[in-house]
Amino acid sequence: MANILVVDDELGIRDLLSEILNDEGHTVELAENAAQARAARQRMRPDLVLLDIWMPDTDGVTLLKEWSSSGLLSMPVVMMSGHATIETAVEATKIGAHSFLEKPITMQKLLKAVEAGLARNTPSLAAVPLARKPGMGVVVPMPVPELTVEAAMTGGQTVPPVVDMGPQARQVFELDKPLRDARDEFEKCYFEFHLAKEGGSMTRVAEKTGLERTHLYRKLKQLGVDLSRGKRNTSSAA
Repeated sequence: MANILVVDDELGIRDLLSEILNDEGHTVELAENAAQARAARQRMRPDLVLLDIWMPDTDGVTLLKEWSSSGLLSMPVVMMSGHATIETAVEATKIGAHSFLEKPITMQKLLKAVEAGLARNTPSLAAVPLARKPGMGVVVPMPVPELTVEAAMTGGQTVPPVVDMGPQARQVFELDKPLRDARDEFEKCYFEFHLAKEGGSMTRVAEKTGLERTHLYRKLKQLGVDLSRGKRNTSSAA
């Protein structure tokens, strides 16, 4: 797990991000302005920084420039803002920001940005020495072909146009509705399917969906999923 510095002048944002990241097992340091961020940066040497752009004393872009010019930008920085323009985001990226998160920040986008930022410090395959046995040649990794959009969405695999996963997985979704409502409807169906498939086991569903148990439980309650449904289905099948 990583040491993450969250810099934001809004208490609610700091508390929310801290709660999510702590649940993921990260160590979180909080700063409400640039002065506190400088001190925390020196003290904890963070693996990643979540930095708000609009702050009262020194804005996030100025602080990013400061770290960059003084050689302190040794960690990935994810910029955050609910009012920044595209030009501001591009400027921050040119200075050295790893990525940009637009507020309000969803848990899914936050965790993806953090994962991508931390992955920047992970040695690539090219940097790892290749082991070989005496008398054997060096194994040279083949270049990975560029994926099409369809291949990237399916993990590089070719799938048929329609995938039949059984009657339990079939669901018709009404698309003529707001995105948030349609997404919630899909997510509820998705989690209910996996709960039934795994016999109501939160541990197996968490592993299957890639969510930490605390976040999974919170998400299911938010969507109004009946947590006993999978167990009832298993019992009735028995």
